[in-house]
Formats: sequence, C-alpha cells, structure tokens
Amino acid sequence: MSPRPANFPPSASKKEHDMAKVAFIGLGVMGYPMAGHLKAKGGHDVTVFNRSAAKAEKWASEHGGAHAATPREAARDADFVFSCVGNDDDVRSVIYGDDGAFAGMKPGATLIDNTTASAELARELDAAAREKGFKFIDAPVSGGQAGAENGALTVMCGGEQADFDAAKPVIEAYAKMVGLMGPAGSGQLTKMMNQICIAGLVQGLSEAIAFGQNSGLDIENVVSVISKGAAGSWQMENRHKTMNEGHYEHGFAVEWMRKDLGICLEEAKRNGSTLPVTALVDQFYAEVEKMGGKRWDTSSLLARLKR
Repeated sequence: MSPRPANFPPSASKKEHDMAKVAFIGLGVMGYPMAGHLKAKGGHDVTVFNRSAAKAEKWASEHGGAHAATPREAARDADFVFSCVGNDDDVRSVIYGDDGAFAGMKPGATLIDNTTASAELARELDAAAREKGFKFIDAPVSGGQAGAENGALTVMCGGEQADFDAAKPVIEAYAKMVGLMGPAGSGQLTKMMNQICIAGLVQGLSEAIAFGQNSGLDIENVVSVISKGAAGSWQMENRHKTMNEGHYEHGFAVEWMRKDLGICLEEAKRNGSTLPVTALVDQFYAEVEKMGGKRWDTSSLLARLKR
C-alpha cells in the first residue's frame, strides 16, 4: 500500500460510533481527493466506484478503502452515497438502472450529489429517492481542485433540514463551509449564483490587467494596493500573478465553466431572469475554446484580450 499523502491526516481519535459506511461514485479531479478526506479525515468506511476501474483501484491502494465494479455494489449497505460526476446525464447513468446506486441502496440511506448539475435534476432525484425510501441532498461544491485537495470546499446544499443535519458531519470531512440553502434544488441554484458572480469578476479582472499592462504599470505593485480596497476579490488575490505571467493551468477549466454557465442560462429562462453579463462572458469563453483553451483555467479570459 502506498503511503498516505500528507494532506490526508490520520484520524485515529475518531470513535467507532462516529463512523459511517460511505460510497463515493466518481473519482475525477474533485471526487478523488474528496473521497480521500472521507476516509482519512472523516474516518469513514469508504467504497469507491469510477468508470475507469484503474483509478478506483489506485484510490483504494492509496487510501485503504475498497472499490466496486458498479455503483450498485458500491452503494450496497452504505449510509451515505456520494456522487460527483460530469453533468445531468452522467448522474442519471450512475444512479438509475440495474447497476445504478439506487439499485443497491438500503432504505433510509442518503444520496448526496456533489455534481454541479441542474436544479431540475435535483428535484427529480429527490422525488425518485423518496419514492424508494431514500433521502436526497443536492450538494454542489465551490473551491476548485485546490479546495478539494485541501479539504476546504464550500458546499451548498438543498434538502430537508433533518437529512442535512445528519449528513453535515460527514460532508465536513472535505469542506470548510457547509450550508443548507433550502429544499431540493436550492444547492444547485446557489451554485449557479456563485458561477454568475465569478464570470463577471474574472472578466473585470482580465480587463483591468490588460489595461494596466498596456499602460506600462507594474501589475504586482498595483494589485498590492487595490486588492486591499473595494476591488479586492479571491480571483484577484489568487489569479492575478499567473494571469500577469500568461499562465492558465491553475484551476477550473474553461469547458467546465461553459457547462456551468449553460446551466445558469437555461435556469434563467425558466425563472424569468436576465443575465446579460453572464451570456456575454459565456461567448467570450467560447472564443477562448476556439483559441485552443478548452482546458485552460477560467482566468484565460485575459488571453482573449491579449491575442
């Protein structure tokens, strides 16, 4: 067995009665470390599933948990089943069907979906889960790969208060903030608000840096001042340096952001909202993709201005 990574501290003090049997479905850049924190920091009995079996085997080797051949097998006898996959269709593919998680879950178990997906899907899963005697929480996350690796994600939940109260101590293994936003779907709606805010912030920061560069200003010196005032933001603090250097390999990918903004724009049509800045920034990201930047991080809006 490989040594446990330094950022997954052992939890020998965890009492046996605090442990839960947990399944984690989806070991991408977010799910892999999140499942690791559930095992090492949370002290839970974790079984994982991933469509690429080799990654599930690797995770089990590193963290000492188990891996299963199907979501159904992973979910069997679990108290909490987590899913963290790509989109609505991906969620349905691992939850429904003969080999899906619902087929293996026991009565009273809770499905916690960390995927950034539609509020419509969350409501659908909530209804389907309750019909089968399960509980459901939509729980999209914010904080990116670094937040997942450091166990410092913000988790926005939708569901019933009692179900949230029972799940919160488990979710906290990979989070710095866990909040209940309202009934099923509210977590996804909150994540949409988060992405709407980020889209405008990154475009504004990109324009400011391009303006400063074209004016011959020392960007580091400028940011050291304006970041302490009303212009300051997480994006400015954490992305200005790499943006100024033209490096875009440090976070959430453009193609993922476009997926999320697409969800925001679709929901806006349903609830009657107008999102002119979000729609415009989504178009800008489409141009970045055409430049070959699908996998660049979201701060690459600056590259579009500098081309």
